[in-house]
Amino acid sequence: MQSQLNIAVIQSDLVWENPKANRENFETKILGITKAVDIIVLPEMFTSGFTMNASKVAEPMEGATVSWMKQLAVTKGAAILGSLVISDEDKNYYNRLLFVEPSGRITTYNKRHTFTLVGEDKVYTSGDEKVLIDYKGWRICPLICYDLRFPVWARNVDNYDVLIYVANWPKPRITAWDALLKARAIENMSYCIGVNRVGVDGVNSVYSGHSVVYNVLGQEILKTEAGTETIQTITLEKRHIEAYRNKLKFLNDRDHFTIE
Repeated sequence: MQSQLNIAVIQSDLVWENPKANRENFETKILGITKAVDIIVLPEMFTSGFTMNASKVAEPMEGATVSWMKQLAVTKGAAILGSLVISDEDKNYYNRLLFVEPSGRITTYNKRHTFTLVGEDKVYTSGDEKVLIDYKGWRICPLICYDLRFPVWARNVDNYDVLIYVANWPKPRITAWDALLKARAIENMSYCIGVNRVGVDGVNSVYSGHSVVYNVLGQEILKTEAGTETIQTITLEKRHIEAYRNKLKFLNDRDHFTIE
């Protein structure tokens, strides 16, 4: 078991509906990371921006971006995490998060809460399975953007260590992003990481970033500069989680429930 987990957070602009250009952009950024890291986190729909034009940008699991993620994971010796538009064997479109390890192992999570305000539910099939990733002795719960507004789905009934949200969260509602990420860290007594994009997309939505990492007490331990492309790294400590969970024992008083 690894007592520390080194995370790289990439807050970036995205080229609208252009997977090749976005892969090239992120490859340059990823290869430029000089510190040894365990996980590299990219935003939601990092190959296209948050588009409802799924047919234009969708790829199969055997497509160019998944192969690219595998290759880069090997090159950097780090897992790469981010979501993109996937067209699966069932011919549906998914906003799918991939966690690609250097070993070639891939864990996937399909976004459960599709964003009805812009019709994501009409284009993409929502997921129905919560996913936990065991990596280097750490338990990681990966979620996507709008999932952040639904605390029951993120509730830490599985004793995970790190909660990660990748997002295209627009600037007009960024106050909610800031508040809810902090709340998720506090209520689940876990590290909480939020990685958001910057820039303006093809439908004129503006993004200001605010990528951040909170510890189990809701204290901000990494904050990116708003509106700016940046790559930052942070070291998470297993002893921090254990010390406060053992001292405060808040998770022992969790409610029991089922999700339909």
